[in-house]
Amino acid sequence: MSAPRRLCPVCRREIAVVAGRFARHDPAGSRVAAELVSCPGSRRQAPYDSALQPSLDGSVVPVFPGQLPLF
Repeated sequence: MSAPRRLCPVCRREIAVVAGRFARHDPAGSRVAAELVSCPGSRRQAPYDSALQPSLDGSVVPVFPGQLPLF
């Protein structure tokens, strides 16, 4: 399963969102002297959007008030 992608607020490229943060990535464009430089948007907190992936395994917990059952 691939990670959801969102637009980086700095370079505007579609970047994977892992654990609520943008994945580390290089800025758009060519590199200078083969130097690796991370985009300033790397590892930034991504805006929350519950429509992307509500849970890791795809299960949905029903919403009801009170304590959740243990078993």
